Amino acid sequence: MIKGTTKLLGVIGHPVAHSLSPAMHNAAISHLGVDFVYLPFPVKPGDLKAALAGFAAIGVRGFSITIPHKQAILPLLSSVSPIARAIGAVNTVYLTDKGWCGTNTDVEGFLAPLQTPVYQAKGGSDWSQKVAVILGNGGAARAVVAGCAQLGCAEIHVVGRNEQNLAEFQQSWVNSPMPVQNLQVHTWDNLSMLISQANLLVNTTPVGMYPQGEKSPIPAGALDRISAGAIVYDLIYTPNPTQFLKDAQLRGARAIDGLEMLVQQGAAALKIWLDKESVPVDVMRQALRQHLGLD
Repeated sequence: MIKGTTKLLGVIGHPVAHSLSPAMHNAAISHLGVDFVYLPFPVKPGDLKAALAGFAAIGVRGFSITIPHKQAILPLLSSVSPIARAIGAVNTVYLTDKGWCGTNTDVEGFLAPLQTPVYQAKGGSDWSQKVAVILGNGGAARAVVAGCAQLGCAEIHVVGRNEQNLAEFQQSWVNSPMPVQNLQVHTWDNLSMLISQANLLVNTTPVGMYPQGEKSPIPAGALDRISAGAIVYDLIYTPNPTQFLKDAQLRGARAIDGLEMLVQQGAAALKIWLDKESVPVDVMRQALRQHLGLD
């Protein structure tokens, strides 16, 4: 029940009608019995500054950010966390006495399933001898690189199509607030060799996303070189599982889909907004699965 005392949270983007965040967050809010509501706010690129002023005026406590505002909002914030600076994007904003502050919970979301007992049990939690291979060098790849650096991976390899873009991607981490020294970049020509070395293989590209769910970012034959027991992680959550994950599982790899990252990054944001140490992650996950028709 929305009342005059109900505090506002939300997500901004353009478009934003497709966002799954309201289903996930409102399920958690209802379960907790707190006087909040989470709403989608369509904000055009030229209206971002006005939207921030309006949100402050009506007492919005915080909001998520999706395309196209993740980078554009950086200069409009009072402070930005080191992790968001390193990634170059903000996905979570919260209000303080000093104004709007931005952070990025995608790294926490990416890492959460890798740090659960089921994935730590085989091979342990020591990543210092392990190799990560990341497909794609866009915004999502930046969060994954930061996550792999936090894990302490021995080697981090990023695979892309454009050599200049790859060189710029690598250079951007040299003077970053979170420097990554063990990062190497490659064109797709080297993929087969890299897959044979990978303990963790992550797809950050949109290839295989609905409605092209039959596609995979790499040919099934190239996956023949994946080690049994390696972790294959796809940031895509529809379809579930993706063709990429199905091909990997057939070869003995362990699969993680993008739904878990979506849930966990949302849970990390909700903890900030509600100032709580824990939120009902299971409730959030189940709400998303039902919304996507996976149950």
